[in-house]
Amino acid sequence: MSSLTKPVSGKRFDTVFRGIVYACGILILVVLAAVTVFLFVRAWPAIGGNHEDVADTIGKFTGGKITSFWGYVGPLLFGTVLVAAIALVVAFFVSMGIALFISHYAPKKLATVLNYIVDLLAAIPSVIYGLWGGLVLVPAIYPFWNWVAQYLGWIPIFAGPAANPARTVASVSVVLAIMILPIITSISRDIFQQTPRLLQEAALGLGATKWEMIKLAVIPFGKSGVISASMLGLGRALGETMAVLMILSPGLTYSVQLLKASQNQTIAANIAAQYPEANGLGVSVLIATGLVLFVLTFLVNLLARKITQKASVK
Repeated sequence: MSSLTKPVSGKRFDTVFRGIVYACGILILVVLAAVTVFLFVRAWPAIGGNHEDVADTIGKFTGGKITSFWGYVGPLLFGTVLVAAIALVVAFFVSMGIALFISHYAPKKLATVLNYIVDLLAAIPSVIYGLWGGLVLVPAIYPFWNWVAQYLGWIPIFAGPAANPARTVASVSVVLAIMILPIITSISRDIFQQTPRLLQEAALGLGATKWEMIKLAVIPFGKSGVISASMLGLGRALGETMAVLMILSPGLTYSVQLLKASQNQTIAANIAAQYPEANGLGVSVLIATGLVLFVLTFLVNLLARKITQKASVK
């Protein structure tokens, strides 16, 4: 009798588990739809409301320099992408080096210690990074930025003079790179460690050196995962608020001069800075800029998904 009831019980649990999984998947869609509707409803007064009132509100935010919504959000969007992109470029190569060192070069005991350190860094709140960046990094890094401006100033992005204190895009990008580095490193490390042993031994058996084995076997195997890890890091950099607010001297321009202050600002940091003094329409304007950031993040994740699929197919 028991042998007859077991399959029925197993099917029942399978049905229940499948229902739970479906409910969780649908819940994600519901939450995303709810966030989207909320942003559109709260942002509509700024997008489709009285243009004169919106212009007057934006003028108060910018000291009368900008009065149109797209003229206001454009530099913020540019600054957000610029800061996040530089942080990702800086963090990506360092993360790959750390991940490969832990997975293929470091002794076991050292690798264990480094794993704990990487995981610990990933758990540090952003406000701690902001405090460290504003109080320690900004004063300490000025001599280096000044040297860069003197000897590499002929490159437009490094044109001087370097700001002192160095509350610039370059400084905040370094802090953001340190923030997203543990995320990219942790995921990449786990993926590199999952490379099939036979695949690595086959490359070594054909006469490849260790670096050639990594280049031919390990990196191609983990390419899609590394891209996903990088996009997760980029997503955090795009939405970072406190560290940027505490370090960057804000500006509303399309400048790419990384060593000068008061050039750029990010959407998230601008919302945090302006929100305490914003009125009803001012809050709608800020939420509308948040909607733009939401769409940007969605497009970045969609692009990452497409790239990951192509990499996995190859």
